[in-house]
This record gives sequence, structure tokens and C-alpha cells, in this order.
Amino acid sequence: MQLQRVWLIYRADSPLALKEAKACASQLELLGVSVAIAMSGLTADPFPGLLASEPELPDLAVVLGGDGTVLGAARHLAVLDVPILCFNVGGHLGFLTHEPGLLRSDTLWTRILEDHFAMERRMMLQAVVNRGDDLACPVSGLPSGATSVEERHWALNDIYLRPYREDLAPTCTLELEIDGEVVDQVRGDGLILSTPTGSTGYAMAAGGPILHPGIDAIIVSAICPMSLSSRPIVLPPRSRLVIWPLGDSHRQVKLWKDGAAGEVMAPGECCVIQRAPHHALMVQLEQNPSYYRTLSRKLHWAGSLVDSMPSPN
Repeated sequence: MQLQRVWLIYRADSPLALKEAKACASQLELLGVSVAIAMSGLTADPFPGLLASEPELPDLAVVLGGDGTVLGAARHLAVLDVPILCFNVGGHLGFLTHEPGLLRSDTLWTRILEDHFAMERRMMLQAVVNRGDDLACPVSGLPSGATSVEERHWALNDIYLRPYREDLAPTCTLELEIDGEVVDQVRGDGLILSTPTGSTGYAMAAGGPILHPGIDAIIVSAICPMSLSSRPIVLPPRSRLVIWPLGDSHRQVKLWKDGAAGEVMAPGECCVIQRAPHHALMVQLEQNPSYYRTLSRKLHWAGSLVDSMPSPN
């Protein structure tokens, strides 16, 4: 991989992440690489400014933080095919990141320059809110001949809908349509649409299954449904889902993307969710990566709590 321009994105409110970002910048500048450093957090979105001010897209984005920082980078950069290299600096679980010790490797940037890495392609979701008067809510997102005015929402982990004003309506009713067929009307705290990457996040907390990120699929999980028969379902990646809020006008719902606020929807409007046309490009440095080892360590499965050899079985 050529490294002429690199963006260093570090987690807000983390002095350690800022320190590591400055150290990476010094190393890269010695190699003749142009570097831009920016902070990312709940109240700091660096990407609109970077995309407007930087003369060219980076060859690589290095993210120093936790999974939340990585998700923010993926939402903005995946559609531009910018590879992302992530390190867990100041984060918590770090499902998507490398261990910070790799930052201190003398061969880190040489490995990138000499293509000694793998590139993982992670499926993403796309959501479009349709506010058309005809209520057709076409699965393509736009009627034939119309111009694109809707905002596209991207997510690497999940897109979910929850009540907007919980003080007025703590629950919501959402009609779920899959490939043109009405499947269910879910009443509860909301609905999660997740990728395999996001299956270890909010969807798992809602009782959904864990899917290997090498699979392309969409997981549908209700949040605290008011029905014992409501269960998560795994859909083929080409499925197109349309979600309609039902009820009175005050029963608005809000769309969230990887935990970031999206749009507010009212009954009579709908949201179209499907696989995004692009993937997140994640740089993998580990020579023998194991998703199962990651699950065991991050979720503290029994085998990770004892320092023992595997059984002879």
C-alpha cells in the first residue's frame, strides 16, 4: 500500500489516544507521509471538516480509540473506499481493534508499505427515510424518475428505531415488511437491524444470535417486545426491509445508526433498510486472527477465565 497521505483519528477525552496519535504522526512524517490529526467523539465529528478541507482522500485512516471511534470512521469513510486500521487506545471491548502493543512495533509502517497485511471487507447497512405523500415507500428508496434528496444513513454495526418522545409514548408499534411482504407488527421498545459485525453489540443484548463477520446477513431483533412469540430472525443479505411506525401522530420514532442520532419519523412515513452497496475495508495485521478467540476474550467465556491448555478432546 502506498502511504502518501494518512488521517489519524483519535478518541476524544483520551490523553493516551492523543499521545499515540502524535507519536504515529512523527513516525509517518519521517517517512515523508502527509498526516492530518483529528479528534472524534460524541460531540466531535471530524469527518465533514476533513473531507471539506483536505485536498485529497487518505490512503489510510488510522483510528486510535474504541469500537465507537471505529464505527464513526466507517460510517464516513467506507463509502469512499478508504481502508481503516484500528487500535484499541482508551476504548473498552475493542471487538474491531488491534491491541495497542502493535503500535510500538518497529516494523508497523514497513508492513503496511510492503503489503504484509490482510484486508477484511465488512458488510454495512443503508437506511433511507421516505416522506413521500403517496406513502408508496418504494424499496429502492426513490420512485421512478425522482431525484435523490433523501439522506443516506450508513451503519457498520446496526440501525435501530426507538420511541422519540419516551415521556409521551414509551413504546412503539412498528410494521415490518420484508421484500414486499408484511411479516409482523412489533410492539415494544423498538427494532434493531444488525450486520454480523454488530451481532455482538446491541442486537446481542436484545437476545439476538452471534454471526461470524465473514457472513453477509441482516439480523432483525425486537427490543423488549410485548409478545413472547417475538424472536430474532436472520435474513439473506439481499433482503429489503421497510419499517412503518403505526399509531397516532405523537408516536414518533427515531432512527439511530451505530448509536449516532439519525432522523425522526412519524406514522405515515417509512424507512427502507438494505445492505449498503459498499463494504468497510478493515486492515488486519494479525497473522493468525481468530474470531472465536476474540469472542472468548471479549465476552469472558469460561475458557478465557482459566490459564489452561485445551482438553485432549
